[in-house]
Amino acid sequence: MEGWNDGMMEGLPYGKYKFSCRLDTHGILPSYKGSTFRGVFGLALKKVVCALKRQECETCLLKNRCVYALVFETPIALDPPQGLRVSVPPHPFVIEPPITRQMEFKAGERFDCSLILFGHVNASIPYFIYAFDQIGKIGVGRKIDGKRAGFTLKTVSLNGTTIYSDTDEKIRQGDFVHHLVIEDLTGYSEDSFRVKVIMETPLRLKYRNRLKADLPFHVLVRAMLRRISSLFTCYAGGEPDMDYKGLLARAEHIKIVDSSLKWHAWERYSNRQKQRMPLGGMIGSITYQGQLGEYLPLMDVCSKTHIGKNTSFGLGKIRPELVS
Repeated sequence: MEGWNDGMMEGLPYGKYKFSCRLDTHGILPSYKGSTFRGVFGLALKKVVCALKRQECETCLLKNRCVYALVFETPIALDPPQGLRVSVPPHPFVIEPPITRQMEFKAGERFDCSLILFGHVNASIPYFIYAFDQIGKIGVGRKIDGKRAGFTLKTVSLNGTTIYSDTDEKIRQGDFVHHLVIEDLTGYSEDSFRVKVIMETPLRLKYRNRLKADLPFHVLVRAMLRRISSLFTCYAGGEPDMDYKGLLARAEHIKIVDSSLKWHAWERYSNRQKQRMPLGGMIGSITYQGQLGEYLPLMDVCSKTHIGKNTSFGLGKIRPELVS
């Protein structure tokens, strides 16, 4: 699709925007808040940018130029680029909700929510900021006395730089977006060491068409390569030049030395399908040992992009740590 992917770039354009908010009223939110924020974010963004309010995205003539369609109806708006290894293009965003299991909040309490954007949609950040401001007026969470909890968007920051504040309601101009690159994987030490991978949010992986409740290293590597390949192909002009088959083959020799993984059952209500949808995944941590050097750049990038299924809800956030 012209305009969204302008040929080969210097890596994957990546922006992680921190939205700092203050609750205006008492609120009750679920223990995991990704579905809540993703759902209302979609409603608010469509309200902000949709030119033909009653037109379905699939039949809309503007779908290839619409920010909402690209972000939330990606398979409809983005023609799959040549070489895409997955069945449908990935969404160009991830919502990282407040990471707290706290459910009841008092008026005046503050919370942070992050929005990660990939590719050209970073240029549309003013629309996302305005949409998030509208979320505060729509309200989030369970209704109390007929109303959901409203909040005020105080600031938006990127890489430690404030790009929006409610004091002047202006968006700072500038190129603050980073580019994610895959370092050269050759020449890494062949020494054996250990890496602990922590699942900060539920990780949903399918292997051989089945959801996994364990995580052999080659399954993790397969998920990382799939995520990197699809994002770079769709939003950076082409996938990185890597030895995909070799990386997977060598991953078979990496051993698991410790694991506290368990299945976390979770579900959301889909307004579109009018039913509850299971979105459980693995949580906890797992420690691998072996010649892991060439995999560290993959882990570093995927700790920023999330991996697995339903990443737009904030699922699949991993954090790798070297351990002695």
